[in-house]
Amino acid sequence: MTDETVDRLKRFRAEATSRGLPSEEVEEWIRVALPAVYLAEGGDGPLVARAGGDPLLPHGVPKPSAPFVAAVDLAALPPGATGLPLPADGHLLFFADSEVSIKGQVPDAVMYVPAGTPTAPSPLEDSGRKPYRPRELRTVWHQPSAQMPESFAIDRWGDFPDDEHFELADELDDAWAHVGGYRPPWALQIGGHPVSPQNDPVHYARDPREADSSADGEDAGDWALLATWRYGDDVTELDSGVAHWVIRHRDLAARRFDRVHRYVEMA
Repeated sequence: MTDETVDRLKRFRAEATSRGLPSEEVEEWIRVALPAVYLAEGGDGPLVARAGGDPLLPHGVPKPSAPFVAAVDLAALPPGATGLPLPADGHLLFFADSEVSIKGQVPDAVMYVPAGTPTAPSPLEDSGRKPYRPRELRTVWHQPSAQMPESFAIDRWGDFPDDEHFELADELDDAWAHVGGYRPPWALQIGGHPVSPQNDPVHYARDPREADSSADGEDAGDWALLATWRYGDDVTELDSGVAHWVIRHRDLAARRFDRVHRYVEMA
């Protein structure tokens, strides 16, 4: 934990106390916060991720069924900053359409390319689908990521929290943002909790009634947000659109990216 994070938590506790918020819930808010990395355009640092354009794919690999979103250089991420069992190097490629979709498991939504693998640009075969705008992401933040208030309330008090529980979660969120816990400007988030205009994709994936049947009986806590992408204003099909990729920790550790769940939504 960095000195900056320790200081933020101290200020959050003080702010929450000044508002009369219950210390037990304050500590729970802190306990469930997760580390995350946020990437953005601009800056003069090393290239951490390349977004849009054509993907660089290994020879002979089948082309994914959705457009290329971004490729993250895993060796360029701050060590341990995501809290996820990611490979130490190589590139992680993300793919998603620009249409609202809740498909659950998508075998070709994420691809891992080990370091040193020969690759070449691979344009989309479907000429009717244009690639996303090319971008270079060189700005990096890493900090704790708090749950969305509704997600916190559901996890803390069950599927149907009372109104006062939702209000308390909102107050905790406001106190957190007041001391600098809000997300910085970003295009791609790795790890952490999702920010969603509709439904929490982690909650959706772990619900056996909504996810693929292989989720039945499995530990709900094993699900994690792998990444979230903000499409931006240049993708006119989506209003404040985001794509989420969700995976079980054990599948991530085993490099089973074919088991990723993908959700695309808009405000």
